[in-house]
Amino acid sequence: MKGYTSETIRNVALIGHGGCGKTTLLEAALLATGVINRIGKVEDGNTVSDYDKMEIEKGYSINTSVVPVEWKDSKINFIDTPGYFDFIGEVNAALRASEAAVILVDAGAGVQVGTEHAWKACERYKMPRFIVINKRDKDEFDFHKTFAELKEKFGDTLIPFSYPVSAEIDEALKEAIAMTDDSLMEKYFSGEEFTDEEFKEGLVKGISDGGIVPVCSSAVSLGHGIEGLLDILITYVPTPYQHGPYYGFNDKNEKVEKLSVVDAPMSAFVFKTIADPFVGKISLMKVITGKINSGTEVLNERTGKPEKLGKLFFVRGRTQLELDYAEAGDIVAISKLQHTLSGDTLCDKSDEIRYLPLDFPEPSLYMAIEAVDKGDEEKIATGLSKLKEEDPSFVIERNNETHQTLIGGQGEIQIGIIIAKLKDRFGVNVKLMDQKIPYRETIKGKSDVQGKHKKQSGGAGQYGDVHIRFSPSDQDFEFVESLFGGSIPKNYVPAIEKGLRESMEKGPLAGYKVVNIKAELYDGSYHDVDSNEMAFKIAASLAFKKGIVEAKPVLLEPVMHVEILVPDEYMGDIMGDMNKRRGKILGMEPLQSGGQKVLAEVPQKEMFKYAIILRSMTQARGSFNMKFERYQEVPAFLAEKIIEEHKDEIESNR
Repeated sequence: MKGYTSETIRNVALIGHGGCGKTTLLEAALLATGVINRIGKVEDGNTVSDYDKMEIEKGYSINTSVVPVEWKDSKINFIDTPGYFDFIGEVNAALRASEAAVILVDAGAGVQVGTEHAWKACERYKMPRFIVINKRDKDEFDFHKTFAELKEKFGDTLIPFSYPVSAEIDEALKEAIAMTDDSLMEKYFSGEEFTDEEFKEGLVKGISDGGIVPVCSSAVSLGHGIEGLLDILITYVPTPYQHGPYYGFNDKNEKVEKLSVVDAPMSAFVFKTIADPFVGKISLMKVITGKINSGTEVLNERTGKPEKLGKLFFVRGRTQLELDYAEAGDIVAISKLQHTLSGDTLCDKSDEIRYLPLDFPEPSLYMAIEAVDKGDEEKIATGLSKLKEEDPSFVIERNNETHQTLIGGQGEIQIGIIIAKLKDRFGVNVKLMDQKIPYRETIKGKSDVQGKHKKQSGGAGQYGDVHIRFSPSDQDFEFVESLFGGSIPKNYVPAIEKGLRESMEKGPLAGYKVVNIKAELYDGSYHDVDSNEMAFKIAASLAFKKGIVEAKPVLLEPVMHVEILVPDEYMGDIMGDMNKRRGKILGMEPLQSGGQKVLAEVPQKEMFKYAIILRSMTQARGSFNMKFERYQEVPAFLAEKIIEEHKDEIESNR
């Protein structure tokens, strides 16, 4: 494939609900441009963009893939994205590399939840967009009905569109074009016709500003409407030159703006990493400024290390098409970069810049993973690290308190794919479990106890004797020494405090950390020969165990602050469900975009798999985030169960 100049390049993300025809649209475009001789089918596993083994097995897109199409001396870099909500990180990355998006809508299904998510993503990135009502060959296809549904949902910026534009331009389209420029507005109100150039410029500007969203139709599985769509895209999608400024920071951490121009030092943004089993790591990048050449040495801004660029190539599914250079605005692939990850900026050493990072939502579902075969822990760590290069939207956490490895993602599908890839690529079998709750133990009463350690066996003995009062405190641990009369030498006091602190790691109820206690060392005794630091440390631990049990110990559980965004029609279900989860509703706030934000406090134990439940209750229209708020006492009936489970676990480990 030849290199293209910036003004002949269009970068277009394909987004929409799963099954709306994004991948099939690409097949139709490749057929229309002579790259393939028949349209592949997702269900047959023979499409160009869904070439990954896992995608073929599952029958749906998992990864973002770039498919360049040459049409009438221009090149359209299509970026095909997954339709499932678990892979929203892939959609966000694709939009960062695009100048426009095509939202596909299934003619039979109309506006689906994936259509709404796609629209919201375009709004967030201020992305010019086109809507294609696909599968118009369906018996139930009614353009006017579907268009009316779309317009009701997304507003008056939607305009019916076909190519070439008819002589009698729709009045709504004329008015929308007039709104893009004062002189065009004047012409419109005086009844003058727009010239062809004014019409095109006004339409491009209106689309670019978001004031015009063209809506057309197709039946891409039959090849109908694809050529007209390609014409629309090369005519009306803003070029890289017309993209607004890219924001970033220079080497002094000052905010800077860059326009996509060739006459500037080279800079590029890596938006996707592919783990190719044959080539190794492939970095997909959008060239923002200048020109990128194979064999050049550039700077990785994040690591501060140089990267030598090998052969440049375009990817089209499995196919790799080599080239010597790529200009500003183009999307190019480079293999085997040593230090580069998704989200990194590569730039000229003389003009350092760091573009804004990739935007990934916070994980909404955490699951613990454990190796099926002992000794595979290192393989798991290596595998997860490699998979994270490919999909940085999931997180890996090691909880040192519960000793669990946690994977956080957007839902069951994403986490399931990660587990499947661990087995397929790295030969590791893992099992998924709920994460353990980091409960705490504390006291509600007071106690006054003695801890005495006396050991005599042959030579030197051990002797330590302490009297300690325990009571609640607003600090994690409060230690007070009020000894008098030399009952215990001062040099043993640090050992006593250390013995208490170490004992707090495992409470007497269920083995959880003890918090919010005050320990007052007020008396004791010692032996001139047998007393030592270890003896007093042991005496302190004996006093701790006895003192906590006598001071009305209770279990505490973590409580989360939860914010749930939900459409109005699901409010009743959400409120009822929160009550079942022992949640406390703090309030509600209306959202500017419609719906409500529900503020609540809920025990962490009740929020496991809430991402799955919320998706089910709201048809995937609800979302939530949560953060730790505080600890509170566990109700007695639940505390008894937790303590019994702890005892059973100890017995089973004996």
